[in-house]
Amino acid sequence: MDFITELFAGTGIATSLIYICITAFVGVLLGKVEVKKVKLGIAGVLFTGIILAHFGAKVNPDMLHFAQEFGLIIFVYAIGIEVGPRFFSTFRSDGLMLNIFAITIVLMGFGIALAFHYILDLEPGVITGIFCGAVTNTPALGAAKQVVSDYNAANPGAIVNGDVLGMGYAVAYPLGVIGIIASMIILKTIFRVKIDKEVDEYTHSVKTGSAHLESVVVKMTNPNLYEMSIEYISNFVDSELVISRVERRGEFLVPTAQFVIHEGDILHGVSAKENIEKLRMKLGSVELGQKAEVEGALTMKRFMVTNTKIAGKTIEQLGIYRRYPANITRIYRAGMEILPTRNTTIEIGDAVRVVGKKDVMKAIKAEIGDSIKEWSHPIIIPLFLGIALGLIVGAIPFFIPGLPAPAKLGLAGGPLVVAILLGWKGRVGSMSFYMNSGANMVLKGVGITLFLACVGLGAGGNFVNTIVNGGYMWVGYGAVITIVPILIVGIVARCMKVNYLKICGVMSGAMTDPPALEYANGLSSTHATSTAYATVYPLTMFLRILLGQTLILITL
Repeated sequence: MDFITELFAGTGIATSLIYICITAFVGVLLGKVEVKKVKLGIAGVLFTGIILAHFGAKVNPDMLHFAQEFGLIIFVYAIGIEVGPRFFSTFRSDGLMLNIFAITIVLMGFGIALAFHYILDLEPGVITGIFCGAVTNTPALGAAKQVVSDYNAANPGAIVNGDVLGMGYAVAYPLGVIGIIASMIILKTIFRVKIDKEVDEYTHSVKTGSAHLESVVVKMTNPNLYEMSIEYISNFVDSELVISRVERRGEFLVPTAQFVIHEGDILHGVSAKENIEKLRMKLGSVELGQKAEVEGALTMKRFMVTNTKIAGKTIEQLGIYRRYPANITRIYRAGMEILPTRNTTIEIGDAVRVVGKKDVMKAIKAEIGDSIKEWSHPIIIPLFLGIALGLIVGAIPFFIPGLPAPAKLGLAGGPLVVAILLGWKGRVGSMSFYMNSGANMVLKGVGITLFLACVGLGAGGNFVNTIVNGGYMWVGYGAVITIVPILIVGIVARCMKVNYLKICGVMSGAMTDPPALEYANGLSSTHATSTAYATVYPLTMFLRILLGQTLILITL
């Protein structure tokens, strides 16, 4: 049994992996324990790591650093890919307001940290470390350490203690994570938030803001369009209506491009709500919500696009309406409902609704794909290419006047920004960057678990000693920096009727805190929190890095 003792007493690769896996396993189980309807969630991994490290668990420092950063990278990349398709559309709605809230949180926390320095006479390394830990921002800590290193190199006579930076960070970080989650719970309690109601409100707002589609029935009364083809009418209404079928003397027909409209024909189709009045002026009487049953020789099917050969093609290029007695009437993409005009592109992962004759559905399905096996197959090449591009972008320095070291988006910010852009774009050439929801959830789960396990194992060794020897006061300072700004902004936002799920996303994003995001994501199955998080994250990440450097320079 000596080999077991040697295994757990060493710091080799096998030992390090065992401790990381045990931390993850126990931490996830701990996070599921519910006390008065409150769970630690993924933060349970962090505290498990701290406890194990305190009782002697040792991990190879190089491996710990690698696993921590790699976990963070794949987590933020998965978040970016997930929210990318909806990211820029949020700025047309409430993205600006959400970023203002986030910036306010950032600046308030910086102001409180600066006040602590001058009032309590805390040394620069301590307050900067506490600030970085309280806002759970590792890149800011790294940037501050670089500033200290450069300063010491330039000023040998005035050496700044850089070791306390990491200690201040480690002491403040755990309560920083818990403080954000606690603030969410406090806010929920104060305003008696009902999650189901918030979900319904968000779902309605998404539908409204993304041109919510309506089933329409159009009774043709414009004599100028009688004896005209469906293709001519579609061009005439400028893609404001997708015609799924035509009712003629009580019989439903699927129109092809050359199908001719007669007097008395009734068109059944799909349109965006804002187009209804235009259709009335151009075509005739329009009724909403009159969804005629698809029966007889006609049917309605929903297929998942998994055929890479058709990905990136437009509805016109795909030409289903020309080759089959069938039409694509709706496209579902990343939680959005899209009106399929002739120029709309089809992407991997789209769900398309097809109305047509039953006997052609098998051929259409084969063309679109609708393969569970193909959809569940992970797209490896785009994943690693995207991460590599993100790391390159994260390494690009931003030179800020007055600062001795350049700022960078870093290992987290770079992959997130690139993933958002790739998720929004969808594809580059023949390469698709879409990721199915199952693969995305696995990446996020593995990434955040690795990150927190390593943070806990790295900080736990000196955690208790630091607390006992006066560091308990640092915990209090960090708690104020964490909780006060997000609670104030959260209360103001809620008073302004902002959706609670979005507020949670802003809190997590403003603090650049993945564990808090994971906790908030667990409140509902919507993308509300992740979208808000990604909306504010890039700007706040940049500000956090900049202010981490600025704080150490101001207090020197």
